[in-house]
Amino acid sequence: MFDLAVLGSVFVTLFVIMDPPGIIPVFLALTSGRPAKVQRRMALQATAVAFGVIAVFGLLGRQILAYLHVSIPALMVAGGLLLLLVALDLLTGRADEPQQSKDVNAALVPLGMPLLAGPGAIVSVILAVQRADGVAGHLSVWSAIVALHLVLWLVMRYSLLIIRIIKDGGVVLVTRLSGMLLSAIAVQQIANGVTQFIQGNGH
Repeated sequence: MFDLAVLGSVFVTLFVIMDPPGIIPVFLALTSGRPAKVQRRMALQATAVAFGVIAVFGLLGRQILAYLHVSIPALMVAGGLLLLLVALDLLTGRADEPQQSKDVNAALVPLGMPLLAGPGAIVSVILAVQRADGVAGHLSVWSAIVALHLVLWLVMRYSLLIIRIIKDGGVVLVTRLSGMLLSAIAVQQIANGVTQFIQGNGH
């Protein structure tokens, strides 16, 4: 019923893009000084917002592409470039920590979007759903998406404990490794898109 290869591929891709370990210091910064109960609620809200955005694009991605007359190869190249930018930020640590606004719930903005449900994740989900083959393929893609958001929630929910275990250095290490893996995925996606253009599938 499940295509484990598809499930694993989508999960890993979204894991390195949405970067659960890397969100820990940002989450702690945005929720610092708040009661544990409020922190837990913000973790759930941020996860729900991210999942909602990803689900909408996953379900309506085909219609959006058709309306805009955008081909899959074009989306692959554009998505690959976006992923490469995210990867470079992870590798160099240039991603600026967002400033919290008093008028906006930090769990919604910037945590839920655009930090978690950013352009890279959105494009990757649209492509994964487009490529899914049959019921098993679609079930595997959505299972990976749900599993990843469960991981995101658990990471934020228990971030205080996690940060004590792996320390700041561990978070930096995992973030850099994620950036390196993501850059390879991005280059491969760009290459695949260009190849399809050359083969005449980009019209």
